[in-house]
Amino acid sequence: MSGTSRAPEVLEITTTAGVVQARQQVRALAQQCRLSLVDQTKLITAASELARNTLVHGGGGTMTALLLEERGRRGVRLAFADRGPGIADVDLALTDGWTSGTGMGLGLSGSKRLVDDFVLDTTPGAGTTVTVTKWGR
Repeated sequence: MSGTSRAPEVLEITTTAGVVQARQQVRALAQQCRLSLVDQTKLITAASELARNTLVHGGGGTMTALLLEERGRRGVRLAFADRGPGIADVDLALTDGWTSGTGMGLGLSGSKRLVDDFVLDTTPGAGTTVTVTKWGR
């Protein structure tokens, strides 16, 4: 059973300024959780990619962030949700190098490699939610 050390924080991501705010909020939570500098960087990088995807591909949405305590360990959980077009082919979207836009095609797959837990929930026509967790060592 998971316990949280504080209430979830919800941030609207509707502009590029929202992507910047998401990065700043994640940095503060990662530091509060006492993640190592390397793990902070990994989580902030994943959050930046996912926030950008929320804005660019999902048309905007939210990031819900919270600190976790579970079985004696601490972590940060982030959920990025949009009501955009969804992802028609999840396997293809998670393939390194594939892009639906002009990027390098490493956003989703790269984010997945940078975190400890990665859950992608999408329905074509109804949006996408990506939930990631990074645990302290």
